[in-house]
Amino acid sequence: MITEPSPWRGRVDSEDGEAGRRWHQVVEMAPQHPLPGPANALLGLASDRGVRLNKGRPGAAGGPRALRAALANMAWHHELPLFDAGDIPVDDDLATGQSAYAARAAQHLDAGHFVVGLGGGHEIGWASYQGCRRHLDGAGAGQRLGIVNFDAHFDLRLPAPDPSSGTPFYQAARDCENRGQPFDYFCLGVAPTANTAALYRRAEQLGAHYLGDLDCRGECATRPLERFLAQLDALYVTICLDVFPPAHAPGVSAPAAPGVDPGWVLRTLSQIGRLCRRLDVRWLMADVAELSPPLDPDGRTARLGARLVDACLAARRG
Repeated sequence: MITEPSPWRGRVDSEDGEAGRRWHQVVEMAPQHPLPGPANALLGLASDRGVRLNKGRPGAAGGPRALRAALANMAWHHELPLFDAGDIPVDDDLATGQSAYAARAAQHLDAGHFVVGLGGGHEIGWASYQGCRRHLDGAGAGQRLGIVNFDAHFDLRLPAPDPSSGTPFYQAARDCENRGQPFDYFCLGVAPTANTAALYRRAEQLGAHYLGDLDCRGECATRPLERFLAQLDALYVTICLDVFPPAHAPGVSAPAAPGVDPGWVLRTLSQIGRLCRRLDVRWLMADVAELSPPLDPDGRTARLGARLVDACLAARRG
């Protein structure tokens, strides 16, 4: 039997000692029971079941492995330990896979880890949201959780009839309604041509905040994000790679033009980190979704996704 080599391999600059380390030299496999204490943890959802149910192009199940391979050779500039918690595989039973992912994410959150999800289709959104909720429920009732989504799409579709990669934040809205809590959702990068009038109407009805793709520039998000975050106790950030121009991120199921500049998103992540520290908001999780390796032959989408993972770690710690 031939086994696939680990994606955690790359260049070694031994002459530079610890200052020359890269991700593949730092990462450790997470134990079954996460070790308590500040740390970063990677957790994959190897799924494109939600994309298929959303009538999209398959391939995102290979996203977590491709992201690890792109991360492996990147220079390491962080202080906290890094754990790889592996992948949760998903077959035809999407809800069971999402629940298993949420349970594993909550374990790491309970241990004090910052969890970064590796997608997989954007069905990871409902899984990550559930993980945050499980953790917060264990800490006591009434915690207000917000979602910031960098995405060309609202992902507020109705299940038709099943949930999919297009429904995660509608599912979150229904969960908030059942809890008697506000639905705190901010979508940055919305493409008008990729969202129907019905989706805009639903976003308004649910009280969602959003910024269009052409408005995502300069400091335009600073004040709205500050007002949004000031209401929260905890935050989950999700980045759908289809928010970027197809020239930067061709390897996604549903690219949208013109897209949002990657530099703006990286700077906005740093801004979110600063605001969370100032406003005492706990940034619990982040994830990168919709990387489809079969649609990314030269790996440029994976490299952008890896840079975003690195940026989330840096932004959260400052």
